[in-house]
Amino acid sequence: MRRVRYHEYGGPEVLTVEEIDEPVPGEGQVLIRAEVIGGSFVDTAMRAGTSTFGQPPLPGSPHGDVVGTVEDVGAGVDPSWKGRRVAALVATDAYADLAVADAAWLAPVPDGVDAAQASNLAMPGPVALLALRIGRVAAGETVLVHAAAGNIGHLATQLAKLEGAGRVIATVGSPAKAEFALAHGADTVVSYADADWADQVRAAAPGGIDVALDSVGGAVTATTLGLLAPRGRLVVYGVAAGQVPELPIGELLALRSVTGFGLLAFRAAFPDEAKAHIAEVTAHVAAGRLRTAVAATVPLSEPAKAHEALEDRERTGRVLLLP
Repeated sequence: MRRVRYHEYGGPEVLTVEEIDEPVPGEGQVLIRAEVIGGSFVDTAMRAGTSTFGQPPLPGSPHGDVVGTVEDVGAGVDPSWKGRRVAALVATDAYADLAVADAAWLAPVPDGVDAAQASNLAMPGPVALLALRIGRVAAGETVLVHAAAGNIGHLATQLAKLEGAGRVIATVGSPAKAEFALAHGADTVVSYADADWADQVRAAAPGGIDVALDSVGGAVTATTLGLLAPRGRLVVYGVAAGQVPELPIGELLALRSVTGFGLLAFRAAFPDEAKAHIAEVTAHVAAGRLRTAVAATVPLSEPAKAHEALEDRERTGRVLLLP
């Protein structure tokens, strides 16, 4: 079978397709034959050796959202999983024909849900929903979603409305992405490529932002804190800009709060809640209330093209690899 790894840091060209023996699932694991693998922008920084949170040792392997059929189960796993179609967040060797995943966090794929839609069941959809829940979105509130044309961002704009938000303001990296964000739930779109983007947000929400979701980091986070209304909540769940934000403490004294969110930490602390959120996202997808946009599909044999697509600043939506 094929898997993709990199043995040095660098550009997309360092991704290498290797032939290896089929893996064997260990205790508590399943083996999935992949239909599609959803790529993540986070892996481009890992591959380049520029990750904000440190580098794993070489050789490196991208993680991903794998959708496929369970071919085998390890010790302690219910054998009824065999033959079932599932989605899973795979931390190691996700870019592969066959992937090993933790059985505890499988998301069953409902009948009629295609692989692209299913690719957001295990990780991106729950991240978007949990970030909104941690922000305690209330009916009628104004929500600001940064990077709203990205994979998690375009889910968050849709989910914010499903959670009862009265208005969703989206920021995008370029004016060309505005139409996409509007088509996926945003009421107002601002490009943070504009020097006055914060003033544009203030004009759109003169009373301030109630809940802001930020995966960008850097100066964007600090500026966003100043856009919050009294009792406004900022949820930080990523630093795609590559810079850990420095928060002006004075802004917090204006009755504003900041909370960090990471899916793995939430799973460890609140496993039952995390599984319930997977089920909620699955129900939204199955009913057609939550839609996944696909920016590019790339053969597994050409992983460099997948990372080029992930790094393309004009990309809107999900990048999928096809075994």
